[in-house]
This record gives sequence, structure tokens and C-alpha cells, in this order.
Amino acid sequence: MVSVPPSRIRAAQGLVPLAAAEAAFDALVPGRVPAARDAFISQTRHRARSEAAAGTRRLRQDRRRGPLDGVLVAYKDLFDVAGTVTTGGSPTREDLAPAQADAAVVAALTAAGMVCVGKTNLSPLAFSGLGVNPHFGTPPNPYDPARVPGGSSSGAAVAVAAGIVPVAMASDTSGSARVPAAWCGLAGYKASRTRYSHTGMLALAPTLDSIGIIAATVTDVITVDAVLRARPAPPPPHLRSLRLMLPAGALDGADSPTAAAVGDAAGILARAGADITTGPLPVLEAVVDLFAAHGTLVAAEAARTHPLPSLPHADRLDPRITARLAAGARITDADISLLRRRRARLRREAAARLDGRLLLTPTVRHGPPVLADLADPQVFARVNATALRTTMTLSYLDMPGVTLPVHQPGTLPAGLLVSALHGADTRLLAAAAAIEHALGRQ
Repeated sequence: MVSVPPSRIRAAQGLVPLAAAEAAFDALVPGRVPAARDAFISQTRHRARSEAAAGTRRLRQDRRRGPLDGVLVAYKDLFDVAGTVTTGGSPTREDLAPAQADAAVVAALTAAGMVCVGKTNLSPLAFSGLGVNPHFGTPPNPYDPARVPGGSSSGAAVAVAAGIVPVAMASDTSGSARVPAAWCGLAGYKASRTRYSHTGMLALAPTLDSIGIIAATVTDVITVDAVLRARPAPPPPHLRSLRLMLPAGALDGADSPTAAAVGDAAGILARAGADITTGPLPVLEAVVDLFAAHGTLVAAEAARTHPLPSLPHADRLDPRITARLAAGARITDADISLLRRRRARLRREAAARLDGRLLLTPTVRHGPPVLADLADPQVFARVNATALRTTMTLSYLDMPGVTLPVHQPGTLPAGLLVSALHGADTRLLAAAAAIEHALGRQ
């Protein structure tokens, strides 16, 4: 089992912020660090140097603002950062004027002393779980550069994995933080939709959009969450107090390395004292069947948020994204109404079945695919659907989740996803920290 890496936030606290920022920009010189290729759409060098200089002064005067003061951060390019264009990873938005103000999350972390290095790459309009972007480039997977990093928050995950920043802020509508974190061997958190403000954040599917955090460890994720919430970080519970459910069929269709890694992790947790039950959770298959019959809510809302007829330069958009938007536009208003009504009922059913337990599943049932294999639109659509199958289902049920790396050394990354009912984020994060600690000791 992979050992938990050290907290990169804690390591960053011992660095001089101005020197750390310069090291990051030096690493982003084209060709200098191949693992970071195409991770960023834009860099905010002037802002970063100003913020890092202020953080350096506070450090030397012993008046730091808190645990994130002077720590580098990057933002997925759907958060407004004053003075930059919010491209959404799409050529359809490149002609927009720069943002006049920071998004709410950016403003909060800036006030905490974080240093903004730049805006990270993503799937166009955040509408794919694979991280492919033919316009701005596809960042390489850190474990195999021929493979995709996952998406849509591809650049966010690669920026952390490559060591450019210890934290990247992401979004997660159907898996956009959890999938790339899992495929890049990182911790990734999808918050409940209402946990943080979405002001200044480009929407995809407003009913489902959530904010995500990608970092090396759950401990680092919790530090960022605590600062954003202005509340103390929750202490991890004893593993013997955890009640977990690994649903029947959770590993069906998983490739052998993923099934073995997730099964091994569950075994370690059980031996360490966690109460893990297995059994049917039919609500998961009910959601899959609902999507098959009526389409997905994310596709329907995305097509209405970004209507193709009004998108400038739509002919330059990745045709695989155009096809998904066109398919979403064909989902009828009646189907959308049904999807929203059924959602409330299925959430209640999930709550009754889980009965207070946290849910364990693979984050993705297979490893990251080879980029060259995704050129065929039909292959792209099929692999994208399999990559998002679990995370999209849980997003529809409005369940926050944390993915943790569980792969064996020398193998492609695999993630264990821990999920909770909507609003139970604090309990979820504390439990994920306990799970991370238990797995890291082995």
C-alpha cells in the first residue's frame, strides 16, 4: 500500500514565500519540468510576487495570518482571478474581458495569505472526466505521460503532482476533482454544493456544481477547508468508531489493479477496527438506469448553460465536447423535470439504506487511458462515461466525497472514494483523515 506523503502545506510553511514563488515560475519555464507541461493556461507572476513579498515580510516579522500564509495555490481556470480572462479551458471564451474581481474562494484564500501562481488547465468548459484539451494542450499523467490525467480539473491535479503548488482549487460537477486526483495519485475533495460560495465561478450545471480541493494529503485538504470555513479543523476519529459500507457490485467491472487496491484497502481498515459492511445499495443502479432512460442532468444543464448556437468560435471547440452539448440539448424539459423530482426521492432512499454509514467505492473502476486511444469520438464517449460512472452517480445524489490513493508502488494510480450524505462534509473529512492515517501506516 502507498505510504501517505508528508503534508506539502506543512513543508511550504518552512519556505520563504518569495523564494517559493520564484522556484515555481522557474519550474514552469517550457521544457524545464516536463511533468508540468500544459498544466497552466495563464500565470499571475506580478500578483504572485507581490503577494509572496508581503508574505515574506509577515514571516520575518512573526505575524503570519495562519497556516496558509505564504503557501502557493493555483486556481482552475473557471474561477475569476482579477486581471485574467476566465477561459473555462475553451476557445469560445478567449475574447472575453479580464475579470474585474476575484471569485469568492480566491478572495478568501488571498485574505488568508495564499500566493496565487496562476490559472490551471481543464477539459473545455469543464465538460469531460478525461482532461483532454486539444486547444490548450492535454497535461501528461504524472505516472505515464502517454496517459491522460483525468478531468475536468486536469491542470489542477498535475500542478500538485508535479510539485508546482501544494494546493489547487478545482470544481467538481460529476467527478472533476475526484477523478484527476485519483488518476494522479493525490487526495481530492468534492464539497457539498452549498459548503462554499460559488460567486465568480463559471457554471456548468448549476444544480450539481461543487467546489473541489486537490492536494497531496487529506490533512492538507482539511487545512484549506478549515481556513475557508473559518472554523477549526476536525480531529480524526478513532478507526474503531467508523461505520462504513462497501456496496455489493462496487468492484464489478473494475480492472484487476483497481479491484485489488480497493479490496486491500478495505481489508486493512477492517483489520484496524473499522466496521465495514457489504450489501446491496440498489439506489446506485437506479440512478444509472434513470440516466439511461432519460439522459443525465449534468448534460441537460450544461447544454442550457452553454448553448451551442450562441457560443462564439464554436467551430474551434473540441468536437467531442460539441457532441456532448448537442446531446444534452436534446434532453427534453419533461425529462429534466423528472430527473429533478426523482433526485429528491433517491437521496432519501440512499440516506435510509446507508443509515449513517459512509460509503466506500473505487473512485474510478479503471486506470487512466492512453491519450492516443481517445481520438475516436465513440471511444472517447465510452471511456468518459465509464470514468465518471461512480462519481456522476454520487454527484446526482448530492454526496460529498474524498478520494485517497491506494495503488501499489510501481502501478498506475487507483483511488478509494469515501462519500457521505449531503452536508456531512466535516464528518467525512475527519473520517478520511483517519482512513489516510491507517492506510499510510501499513
